[in-house]
Amino acid sequence: QVQLADSGGGLVQAGGSLRLSCAASGSDFSLDAMGWYRQAPGKQRESVASITSKGSRKYLDSVKGRFTISRDNAKNTVYLQMNSLKPEDTAVYYCNALGSHYNGGYYFDEYWGQGTQVTVSS
Repeated sequence: QVQLADSGGGLVQAGGSLRLSCAASGSDFSLDAMGWYRQAPGKQRESVASITSKGSRKYLDSVKGRFTISRDNAKNTVYLQMNSLKPEDTAVYYCNALGSHYNGGYYFDEYWGQGTQVTVSS
């Protein structure tokens, strides 16, 4: 019902910047929250940043002050501006969204993008 298209990754030197984008598409959907996860080889997936439809934001401690998440509700798009990138930020970044639907009762739905590679060189 909902597809997430994430993009914007690439190769950047330490201290550089990247801007990730994630556009949601489909029909008859409403997303309550969107965000970004990341996973490096041999490490568990972790939540990087999230934002609700009302604009409430949360960040992983290690990215606070460097990353900024924003959302355009009209375009169903979420962005992650990443500044002062460090080699430790190297990972596959996945867009994530939480929605709901009605089928007798209300149920939550979770969606994932296919991931975009971010590589930060020293």
